[in-house]
Amino acid sequence: MASLAFPTIAKKATLSDGSTYGYAAVTPASPQKPTFLLLHGYPSSSYDWRHQIASLSAAGFGVIAPDLLGYGDTDAPEDVPSYRMKRMTGHMSELLDHEGVSRCIAVGHDWGSGLLSRLATYIPDRLLGVIFLSVGYLEPQLVWDIEFLIEYANQAVGYDIYGYWLWHGTEQAIEDCDKNPASVFNLLYPADPADWKVHFAPRGAAANYVSSGRTDPLPSWFNLAEYTQRDRIIAMKGHRGPLNWYKAGMAGINLPDEAGMSEEERRCNVPTLLVVSEYDYITRADMQSANTIKWTPDLRVEKLECGHWIQLEKPDELQRLFERFAGELVVKEEEKGKGKGKGKGKVGQSEEERSDAFDARHLAAAGAEIVAN
Repeated sequence: MASLAFPTIAKKATLSDGSTYGYAAVTPASPQKPTFLLLHGYPSSSYDWRHQIASLSAAGFGVIAPDLLGYGDTDAPEDVPSYRMKRMTGHMSELLDHEGVSRCIAVGHDWGSGLLSRLATYIPDRLLGVIFLSVGYLEPQLVWDIEFLIEYANQAVGYDIYGYWLWHGTEQAIEDCDKNPASVFNLLYPADPADWKVHFAPRGAAANYVSSGRTDPLPSWFNLAEYTQRDRIIAMKGHRGPLNWYKAGMAGINLPDEAGMSEEERRCNVPTLLVVSEYDYITRADMQSANTIKWTPDLRVEKLECGHWIQLEKPDELQRLFERFAGELVVKEEEKGKGKGKGKGKVGQSEEERSDAFDARHLAAAGAEIVAN
């Protein structure tokens, strides 16, 4: 929840369809510094980007970190069709408009990577580049046949990866998660990433863990103050909205929007960085890399020694990758812009748009430090 986690840089915007989004925003320091659009996953919020908001803003980059639909300061519709990817892509485009950002570097983690994939499909002209964390590019027209995927994973890697989806699609999951939020946290943010192979991924395991009210020690990269803040944020909206992302995928609500796309239209034709992790036992590095390579012609893949929560476990290493990728994109844009004047070669914002950048960057860093301690 941006207003709790980052009160000095929190904003709200009401969009053309009446949806209200909460988000954190920092203006870039110069036209050469692009803005990062940070899209969180499940079960998260803009708060899980606290390290990146601080480090990116301190380095002069712009930041827009929304609470996505169902989370934090943003609306949480109860109906599943509201979570169509094309609809939410339109929301992200409007947020960029609200902040005066013509093009950005968009970053997605977990379900945020699913939304990021559709940004690359529907609004590639708004993207300088894309960065996928943990979950790679998901091409249009995917059919989430969970029983098939469970069998496929068992044959491919020797254990069940997708069994938890069956529970996530039930009303019982919403009830159990709202009743035992501490169990949800310990299950999703484990101290030992290998716990996912036993307690999360297999059919029935996640339901048993959460419904029992089990808790375990916090991971070293998530302290008690951070846990308390996150718990307050998630409690504001509960788990129906977050779990609707899964229900939407399984219900195939995106397929009508994606029908008839050619193979070329299904590709991610935007410069892409995929960051995977060695110890992610559900969104596995090998599987995410293989599929992203298939659909993404301009791709670099990096692997870090951590679990699923790359932005929390390895923030310094991730920042270096972000800055390197951004630098490469700026060079490309400058080369495009030579002799063309203003237009697509423009990376940042005007002097007027940057008028409060210095104060905003320092407020962002200070705000992130406050909520983390």
